[in-house]
Amino acid sequence: MDYLRFRSLWGVEEPLESVLPKIKALGYTGVECPLPEPEKSNSFKSLLSETSLKYIPLIFTSGNTVSDHIQTFQSQIDLALSFDPYLINSHSGRDAWTPAERNRFFTQAQKVEQATKARVSHETHRGRILFNPWVTQEVLGEFPDLNLCCDFSHWVCVSERLLLDGEEEYIKIAAEHCLHIHARVGYEEGPQVPDPRALEYQTHLDAHERWWQMIWEAQSHRGFTATTLTAEYGPPHYLHTLPHTNQPVADLWEVCEWQAQHTAEHYVNWKTKLVK
Repeated sequence: MDYLRFRSLWGVEEPLESVLPKIKALGYTGVECPLPEPEKSNSFKSLLSETSLKYIPLIFTSGNTVSDHIQTFQSQIDLALSFDPYLINSHSGRDAWTPAERNRFFTQAQKVEQATKARVSHETHRGRILFNPWVTQEVLGEFPDLNLCCDFSHWVCVSERLLLDGEEEYIKIAAEHCLHIHARVGYEEGPQVPDPRALEYQTHLDAHERWWQMIWEAQSHRGFTATTLTAEYGPPHYLHTLPHTNQPVADLWEVCEWQAQHTAEHYVNWKTKLVK
């Protein structure tokens, strides 16, 4: 199983014309970001082609009703497919929905996926249907073929604890459905530690890396030929800042590069042990 790194463009301020070749030179397979504005679509497609970078579009359902969210899911899937994406990552629905509402959404979403043959991962994200492990377990019971983008930093924040001491069963269930990983370390009071390199967050880093390994193990057993991962740390206010100055406490580019490289090394070590 190959390890494919994607680079998030969230918080990247450098022009795409210069940053995409840089990302390619660093060994990334592709980039992940929201769909570009219509007037920028052709130039973005050209840059992807010139750099031979693959693309994971990030889409967001929206509206006041389930029907609105289904409609925006359909329209954004159609647009995303015009970019020949590696896969599509979706922020799906709303956390406040009833079981009937979320079941209606995923019933229709899976019909769209089947009709378009789109490879879609639904992200475990705050504010969305899959915002916590308990709801996610219920949804997966109803929709056993649903694919996830696992970003466990959100679950740590929502539950205000690392899911340890018997609660890793929820991680294991999600791992069995994981199509794509968002590698960001969360902590009890937030979805992003100030700096994953800091020793005071070593326990949190270790927990997340163990969970990502659980995903690799599940994907390997499912016959995946590749695993995909985006080290998706965000800019302020996800990234902590100093009071009064709004000065970031860490360099976002460095943090993303460190996490991507550190996780790649973890993957190599895991795969080496697996072969032995």
